[in-house]
Amino acid sequence: MTSRVRWIDFDCADPFTMAIFWSEATGLRPHPENAPGEPECVLLSGADIAEGGMLFQRVPEGKTAKNRVHLDLQPTDRTRDEEVERLLGLGASLVADHRNPDGTGWALLADPEGNEFCVERSTAERAATGG
Repeated sequence: MTSRVRWIDFDCADPFTMAIFWSEATGLRPHPENAPGEPECVLLSGADIAEGGMLFQRVPEGKTAKNRVHLDLQPTDRTRDEEVERLLGLGASLVADHRNPDGTGWALLADPEGNEFCVERSTAERAATGG
């Protein structure tokens, strides 16, 4: 038997702001009860809460070290570089640029509270370069 990942949980200072950022980044649907000041906000990956998604929960302590787990995002309808620019416009910051002149590589970004994530090449970009 196996288990599936139902929720990806983020400890954070401002669940509502984080939910807005990650909803825009991923296209996941905000739960209708999400509101500023709430201790938890949810993004839904399916039709309802039973299917899981992303959970943002307020904690008193701030982020103090590099994430031990992070997300790798792959754009579906634009290039990696276009997606990096879009995410920077949403409030992400560039932590490290591992993009290469030949088009390979990735960009390491951080969300508005400093959680690192990577942006990879799209499927179309990978296919164009054979990998």
